[in-house]
Amino acid sequence: MKPVHYSDYLQLEKILGAQQPESELQQQPAHDEMLFIIIHQAYELWFKQIMYEVDSVHAILQQPSLNDNSPELQTVVHRLQRTVTILKLLVQQIDVMETMTPMDFLDFRDMLRPASGFQSWQFKGLEARLGLRFEQRHGQEYYLSQLRPEQVALIKRIESEQSLISLLNEWLERMPFLEQAPGWFEEYAAVYRSSLSEKEQGNLDAFAHMFGTVQKQDSTDQQNRQLSPRASRAALFIMLYRGYPILQLPFQLLNVLLEMDEQLSTWRYRHMNMVHRMIGTRIGTGGSTGKDYLKGAVDKHYIFREIAQLTSFLVERRHLPKLDTTMEKRLGFGGM
Repeated sequence: MKPVHYSDYLQLEKILGAQQPESELQQQPAHDEMLFIIIHQAYELWFKQIMYEVDSVHAILQQPSLNDNSPELQTVVHRLQRTVTILKLLVQQIDVMETMTPMDFLDFRDMLRPASGFQSWQFKGLEARLGLRFEQRHGQEYYLSQLRPEQVALIKRIESEQSLISLLNEWLERMPFLEQAPGWFEEYAAVYRSSLSEKEQGNLDAFAHMFGTVQKQDSTDQQNRQLSPRASRAALFIMLYRGYPILQLPFQLLNVLLEMDEQLSTWRYRHMNMVHRMIGTRIGTGGSTGKDYLKGAVDKHYIFREIAQLTSFLVERRHLPKLDTTMEKRLGFGGM
């Protein structure tokens, strides 16, 4: 077997030779540009790893019938938990970036035009793979305008494929327990109604739209939804009865998706504040509105919003409809 050398395996000559400060090319050396380049290269490497994990999860969920009793569901949860850990690291990297002061950045900022983090096609592809639709994006007219044709084609291809949340919807719709507990949802709806205070009665409309109990669903509302009423009921059941062994991994899956949204939102928020700290209200190097654009993305780019909304419809454990003995056995270790 041919011996492998550390440097060759990691291709360190390529990696360590991939930093070429623009300020040095223009013979106006700016010390902090090296830090700026390395941090952004590290971001792109981590984006690649996240996409690698998400693509593998996508492939598992794309199977016609995912065996929930096989190791596959645990693999899905494990790999998504890894992406959450990486996203936390991406948030922490901003601490390193912020050791660069606004004046340090000004030493080389104008030399970068029109390059911009807005041109990160990997991050846009990741958002699309997870389930951020074009119509849900902030700044639709701008978001592909700075990319190269082959990058635009790649993102449009990803957008044309099933997203992770679409596959999650199909998986939830297959959950058999709703049929095995006839009348459960109607009983739960009555318990939920009785749990609301007078000021919370407006939640009943949201409950009806989320779970499809209204006579006629608004077509626009349905088009904007990522989870069907049936999938929403299944997710609610999982959240309410997650203490049963069979529902532990499904609950972890829902929870890790919420964690992903939280970390992505935290990263966007920290990024927005860092940009404001560095350039104030000035226009970004790529021509975006800088902080204002980033704030719009922070406010709008929630991918698993409907899973998060389910927490509005929970009641205290002691008020949950009691499952019959047969259902409890099905949800136990020996039930499936």
